[in-house]
Amino acid sequence: MNTEKILGAGYQNELESISATSCNIFTAFKNGVGNIYTPHDKKVEFVEINNSILCNVKSSMGYPAFYPLNSGVCNGKAKAVLMDLDGTSVHSEEFWIWIIEQTVCVLLNNSNFKLENEDLPFVSGHSVSEHLKYCIKKYCPDKTVEEARENYFYITRYQMKEIMEGRGRKNAFVPAPNLKEFLLELKNNNVKIGLVTSGLTEKALPEIVSAFNTLNMGNPLDFYDAVISAGNNLTKGQVGTLGELEPKPHPWLYAETARVGLGFSKEEQCVIAMEDSSAGVVSARLAGFPCIGIDGGNIRQSGVECLCDGIYTNLLDTLPKILNK
Repeated sequence: MNTEKILGAGYQNELESISATSCNIFTAFKNGVGNIYTPHDKKVEFVEINNSILCNVKSSMGYPAFYPLNSGVCNGKAKAVLMDLDGTSVHSEEFWIWIIEQTVCVLLNNSNFKLENEDLPFVSGHSVSEHLKYCIKKYCPDKTVEEARENYFYITRYQMKEIMEGRGRKNAFVPAPNLKEFLLELKNNNVKIGLVTSGLTEKALPEIVSAFNTLNMGNPLDFYDAVISAGNNLTKGQVGTLGELEPKPHPWLYAETARVGLGFSKEEQCVIAMEDSSAGVVSARLAGFPCIGIDGGNIRQSGVECLCDGIYTNLLDTLPKILNK
């Protein structure tokens, strides 16, 4: 099988070979299985089997899943672009990592607590519960995810209210460089634009509204052709429509945005995703779409660069690939 066509050039240098999947369902070179690979952050595992590749999306919450991974292709000019929010459209990762850090401060009753650099790939890009589960396991194993989530959302709502009223953390939500020019160029070329985020609407909407206000672009809900988030926190203790177990790196947010939000199937090979996180890259690829990487997130650090159709520093630099010019 052509593993390089699916995992990308350089996969043997970026991915680590392992003897078996973490769930012990597959063992390398037994029962039709070939190599098994995992990236640096070990959040997923790729299994060569029967001329295909399966991706095991691991879960610290106890709900892993296997998905087929195919080569992502866009033939010619893209008809739609699916854009991640945090880190790709708006620079807000530092803010949300800080919120995680503040949550652990409360759990430890230690206002001086600081996350370490090695924690960064595990507290960005995935779901809130995954981030908190990681921190609990490392720093406060006597606490529960439920306790952590309650504190996290209390801190988040307070900080978001402060920001919206002009008293909160400054520069929490900064538009990515040239975001306005990039989006308008897509519109001018009749490319549909979907906004995709693993965050809840109550977190995501103030971010993009803040960015659009800064850029004098009006209402983002009028501008984007589809906006898909992880749902709404309808009542205390609930996450809403999609929730905490199915977001990135699972494929459903990207699949929902493309197929339901914009009306494009992966078979049409005309959709491109844009991501700065490892979880987002895997999510887009599992949904069947090629993914352009945006530098500044944890793609290189996590070890999934090979899955990207190039990595770029500025959004404008991606236009020739998207528009096939």
